Amino acid sequence: MKKSNIIMLLAAILPLGLFLFPLWRITLEAPQYPIPLAMNIHINDFSDVHPHDIKNINLMNHYVGMQYIPEAIPEFKIFPAGILIVSFLGLLIAWKGNYKWFLGWFILMIVMSIAGMYDFYLWEHDYGHNLDPKAIMKFTNKDGTVMGFQPPLYGSRDILNFRAHSYPQLGALFLGLGIAAGLLAYVVGKKKDKKTLVM
Repeated sequence: MKKSNIIMLLAAILPLGLFLFPLWRITLEAPQYPIPLAMNIHINDFSDVHPHDIKNINLMNHYVGMQYIPEAIPEFKIFPAGILIVSFLGLLIAWKGNYKWFLGWFILMIVMSIAGMYDFYLWEHDYGHNLDPKAIMKFTNKDGTVMGFQPPLYGSRDILNFRAHSYPQLGALFLGLGIAAGLLAYVVGKKKDKKTLVM
């Protein structure tokens, strides 16, 4: 098997790390919580970082009218299926394809990743802005509009007396390495093909 195909094989396997490790983490720091509240977002689930974190986040969110963090969302069925399909496709390409197919797989993974991040943003926006008008506590911006509580897509920001952090985790690293390996497989394969033509 060619070196480029071996790299492509690795590229197809690495995204499966999403089934073993969290993809993202949102953390909330505040003076009243010596241990920050945090939740991991997996490809198919939400989970507590510390015991009862999600329960405590939901109780806190209830007062300002935010939605409860659900046990499941439709994406928890769609994204795992998508990753399994592209990983299987990557294995087939690694076995039978050439470097041009590697580039196609790389582009597909980039498009899927962008779509996933956009979907995550939409979910966060709805979660932070679609508030219950009957909420116990209501906050407004300086211009009088209703204050939103959307966590950052990436990075940190202040939300009232909380400092919210949103950063990728180990699962995202596996995904990123897989995508990068797909591009590397293309580059190595193309370079090898040019050498063969010259010879």
